[in-house]
Amino acid sequence: MKNHLRNLRWPLVLLCLMAIVVYACQKDNSTQPGIGPNQQKLSIHLSDDPGFFDNVFLDIRKVEVLVDTCTSDPNDDDDRNWDWRDRCWWDEDRHDDKDNCQVWNSLGVAPGVYDVLSLRNGADTLLAGGIVPKGKVKKIRITLGNNNALVKDSVRYPLKSANGQVKIIVKLRGDDWDEVTTGDFHLWLDFDINRSIIKVRNGQFILRPFIVVFTLKTTGSLSGQVTPAAAWPVVTVANGTDTAYALPWFNGQFKVRGLKAGKYNVFINASNGYQDKTVNDITVERNKNTDVGRIVLVK
Repeated sequence: MKNHLRNLRWPLVLLCLMAIVVYACQKDNSTQPGIGPNQQKLSIHLSDDPGFFDNVFLDIRKVEVLVDTCTSDPNDDDDRNWDWRDRCWWDEDRHDDKDNCQVWNSLGVAPGVYDVLSLRNGADTLLAGGIVPKGKVKKIRITLGNNNALVKDSVRYPLKSANGQVKIIVKLRGDDWDEVTTGDFHLWLDFDINRSIIKVRNGQFILRPFIVVFTLKTTGSLSGQVTPAAAWPVVTVANGTDTAYALPWFNGQFKVRGLKAGKYNVFINASNGYQDKTVNDITVERNKNTDVGRIVLVK
């Protein structure tokens, strides 16, 4: 009896190993749990390109996406000539998305007031996410509440749109998403405060949204440290076409994300008697961070 069981042991072991291999292959080729064959998972993150305010509060109530279900590939891009500067506007009850293939879908969101100025130097927050029908995501629609405001020099001011609209539309291209795993897509919305808030007169500001869309895989980042903090440095990262800003934390650390690959110059604007400084020809690569190290300012 023992010899018979010993003879069966190796075939049973081989069968178990084959079953494990088959299961692993099936698992690798599957979508994430909870994502059906005709669905996709979306995650939208919010970050900030800073401005010269103490706080900027946005009352975000709802986030929706417009999905073209007749286009099965979410990365199918027939609009590669778009300029990112043309992507954002207030919803004016447009009817160009009224057809059977394009449907607005609500994403899960924690409604509330977000201080977007806290989302800088590489910090972000998951704004909205959820599972929607599979297809090309053409637009994001953000509905704001009435508690939008900014704080400047410790004084709080209401922040309203010029035309009274409360829905921001962000137009997307097909290649705007990072597919982290099969069927799981992520992107980042960078709220450019300097361009989004306009001072119309003393004590009155209006909101004209300027949002840059980026993904971590298709763009690079640049980081470093500027000291001393007493210089109150403002970091400008620029090349011939793009400009981004950073306000370092109190320890001098800064980070700028969403940069296209290429050469950049880093300009440090200093105060309190400290001298400005420029670091030239910094290379930024896709899906990588370039650390420029510590930059020390002197008087």
